Amino acid sequence: MPFQLHFGESDLLRCRFALSPLWETQEAVRTLARPHRHGYHLPWLRQIREAAATLDLEPLWLLMPEGGHNPDFICPPPLGPLATFEEEIAGVRAVDPEVARADLALALAERPGALESAAGRRMLADPAGAVRQLADLLERAWRVLIAPHWPRLRALLEADIAYHSRRLAESGFERLLSEVSPQLAWSGSTLTVTGTQGDHERVLGGQGLVLMPSVFVWPDVVGGFEAPWQPGLIYPARGIGGLWSAAGERTPDALARLLGRVRADVLCALDEPAGTSTLAHRLGLAPSSVSAHLSVLRGSGLLTSRRYGHQVLYERTPLGIALAAPG
Repeated sequence: MPFQLHFGESDLLRCRFALSPLWETQEAVRTLARPHRHGYHLPWLRQIREAAATLDLEPLWLLMPEGGHNPDFICPPPLGPLATFEEEIAGVRAVDPEVARADLALALAERPGALESAAGRRMLADPAGAVRQLADLLERAWRVLIAPHWPRLRALLEADIAYHSRRLAESGFERLLSEVSPQLAWSGSTLTVTGTQGDHERVLGGQGLVLMPSVFVWPDVVGGFEAPWQPGLIYPARGIGGLWSAAGERTPDALARLLGRVRADVLCALDEPAGTSTLAHRLGLAPSSVSAHLSVLRGSGLLTSRRYGHQVLYERTPLGIALAAPG
């Protein structure tokens, strides 16, 4: 039987989107140990290789079996749509040691020999110490693996949420789920996730569902979070194929001659909606320069803009999409 989530009427009213820097951190750790995930992330892997070698990730890898339970307390669902890493890691450090111990025991039981290993016994004998150790390790992993790249990752995740929020308004929840991933199917009041390892059912019971795009979870869709945490569904973010592309790498020469190199780069960098600061970071330009180019492109009918949360996001119009298309 595949992974299934059973909705009640009140659950549909409590579905929300969120992004989580802590989730991306632990999924980056997992990706280092999962070669089948490396395809889209080879440029990132080359950049972090030496720094990653300084991290002892074995305690986290011990708790990341291929299938079955992974500890929820090391990466609980974020309380808000734009939680910071500092807020999330503070929540990890504050977890009840007895809750952590039960969570650790479930995860260790999924990996042959882990419960009897020296590391496993230490974690269960001193869950408060295990919480501190794992939180410290996640914080180091954040600084090394994710923080230098977070503006780029956050821009992609925010663009995914903006896109799917708009699609939710346009087409409804059932069609949205099929667009998020072909692994998701809705029937009656049940969401089925195919292709996952292990069987699982959960009645949401009025808690709703938090939907989280992730850069590093590809190619999987992950459902999880047991009580007391809100159930969650993590899916691959749109646009990861171009995530690590260098600025100007995909700008057609003919378009650069027409618009000017920098302005063409700005247009071509908008595969997904993004704000001024994100584009400036991505292209290595001053925000004031990017802002000026965005104004010209919008005035020419190549871009539209709309407010999302704390920032203004720009995206290409049909004419802008046609001009930026390769070939």
